Amino acid sequence: MSSDHTPLMVNILIFEEHIQTRKQTIIKNSKEMRFITKIIKSVKRLNLDHIKSKEDLEQLVQEFMHNIDKIWLKHSKIVNITRHSKSWWSEECQRGLEKYRFSRFLEDWKNFKSVVKKIKWGILMLKSRKL
Repeated sequence: MSSDHTPLMVNILIFEEHIQTRKQTIIKNSKEMRFITKIIKSVKRLNLDHIKSKEDLEQLVQEFMHNIDKIWLKHSKIVNITRHSKSWWSEECQRGLEKYRFSRFLEDWKNFKSVVKKIKWGILMLKSRKL
């Protein structure tokens, strides 16, 4: 018996490609606490006394969502995610690196490396606790 289908052969060329993506985020330990504080204040300011119907509740929720969006946009920033991005990188790392780049002193380099090691170790310990 022969088949009535013709086999298809397709060549797909795969090139190594760097795809850069962007996302809006709050940098850890910088504006994170201010963002959370503003959200808490927004929740506390909700006036629940005027909710008499489903429509009133929907309007309150819409206003609350609008406030959350404004707070998010104020405290977040757009970051580029690349294959070289480091999830553990912090403002403390950035300050240490900038200090070394400015001075070029060996002591500043050692301080920078110490900060990086401390932060990486802290993240490793957090991950091991979650397991």
